[in-house]
Amino acid sequence: MSTKVILDTDIGSDIDDAVCLAYLLGRQDCDLLGITTVSGEPVKRAMIASAQCKCAGKKIPIYPGAEKPLLGSQHQPAAPQAGALDRWDHDAKFPRGEAVEFLRHTIRSQPGEITLLAIGPLTNIALLFASDPEIPGLLKSLVIMGGVFNPESFKKPGMAPSEWNIRCDPHAASIVYGAKTAVHRSIGLDVTTQVTMEAAAVREKFKTRLLQPVLDFAEVWFKHSGKITFHDPLAATTIFNTDICGFERGRVRVGLLNPEQYASTQWLRDDTGPHEVATTVDAEKFFGEYFRATA
Repeated sequence: MSTKVILDTDIGSDIDDAVCLAYLLGRQDCDLLGITTVSGEPVKRAMIASAQCKCAGKKIPIYPGAEKPLLGSQHQPAAPQAGALDRWDHDAKFPRGEAVEFLRHTIRSQPGEITLLAIGPLTNIALLFASDPEIPGLLKSLVIMGGVFNPESFKKPGMAPSEWNIRCDPHAASIVYGAKTAVHRSIGLDVTTQVTMEAAAVREKFKTRLLQPVLDFAEVWFKHSGKITFHDPLAATTIFNTDICGFERGRVRVGLLNPEQYASTQWLRDDTGPHEVATTVDAEKFFGEYFRATA
């Protein structure tokens, strides 16, 4: 049985989105129904996703989505990895203004069957949930890469820690965490920062057909970082392999009013809570799972 997935991504900023997409394209049991892009230059982000899909020999519907957050300033106006696009075949034209409707129609047409994997700012998902409040209940599961759920791990003086995807659109995140889904799962920095790989090892490992374009995009990333942290692919692997992360239930609220708590994910453990939060990770199992799928 295949697993139906829709990917919502800000591919083109941190390299881990492209690393994640390669994994989904490599899983033979992943039925990737479509990709929506979010944040600054969403069309260029769609082009990057298209290049990877073409390299994998798959035709996946791609829809550029929201460019700006619901409220507040834009934290990532550009998609720098698009600078490597001229070396890869990719589509340049995509449906405009249809990302939310694509999500809505696809989920409604297959109720209870689709996992929505959100690995960027949650603007598209918030717009979807606000425009059609029944949608969260029609999902099989919602899996989010976002948040910090063990604040002591990332303590900063005078301010609660916040994770990039949440910080880029905290009002959207608040809407999404307020929605009721059958499974509402988050993988945050607490665990994702435990799965990293130095640039030299990446260059050695990323030689397969699926990973060659990712390595090319990664060279842009390596100009300011010497490693990859596998934030987004870790979230993706938990959809297919339940042994990689351990989860605990609780309740998550996104800070909006208190300046010291702004854009933070405040988690209260509660066995009856609606949210599942990753608390542990088996790094060895993760890397085994990832590189088997992308071989």
